[in-house]
Amino acid sequence: MAIDEQRGTLGTVRNAALLLELLSEGPAYHQLTELADRAGMSLPTVHRLLRSLVAAGLVEQDPRTARYGLGPQLVYLSERSLGRLPVLSAAAPYLVELRDSLEATVMIAVLVRGHVVYVDRVDGGDAGGVFRESSRLRHAFATPAGQLLIAHASTDEWRQAEAALGQVPGVPRATAADRRRWSRASYLVVHEDGHRGAFELAVPIRSGDAVPAALVATGSASGEQADDLSDKVAPRLERAALAVGRTIANA
Repeated sequence: MAIDEQRGTLGTVRNAALLLELLSEGPAYHQLTELADRAGMSLPTVHRLLRSLVAAGLVEQDPRTARYGLGPQLVYLSERSLGRLPVLSAAAPYLVELRDSLEATVMIAVLVRGHVVYVDRVDGGDAGGVFRESSRLRHAFATPAGQLLIAHASTDEWRQAEAALGQVPGVPRATAADRRRWSRASYLVVHEDGHRGAFELAVPIRSGDAVPAALVATGSASGEQADDLSDKVAPRLERAALAVGRTIANA
């Protein structure tokens, strides 16, 4: 294949990926002209790329408005990809036991492009608190799990998280000092006032020199219970995270 043809093919893939990225931002559906303007591409080029993405199920077109949005094939592919993560099978034997002993919801979190994704969860009896959302994607700076993961991530991933802040109102910008503090922490916890003492506590899952995931417990704790989190919840999560990390390293 000629060099020019290779460049053209790679350029087409990059342009298609850019359109998918733009479709993931803002409202669920976007106008063709808006996408062309934001992408810096001509209308015919964007229309041709969108038709190909629609045919592949990666994009869908609203029949009423003719606007474009992300397609269901992306959900299928993302679930297949996340389902193959080694941490899921390694952590599976511990989640129910932790849920029962801690009386809390237990989750596994991973880092994806500056955001934390909760890829597995076992709900406790008090599920449905402030941390339960319809979306599993949250900015890394906004949660203890995300803070632990982004602190151990590469400089490029840290920059991705900073760049994504403009799309997430209300999340404060993290500093170099924050990153150092998060990277040294054996666990991180936040409390949400006004929600029955709701908390989220996360510990890193270490495998060799990497931190591929975090183990998380969420629930409600008030009064004396809130003071017991570091004595009761953190050590149990840390022991399980250590075992999970060893399993991943030896796989």
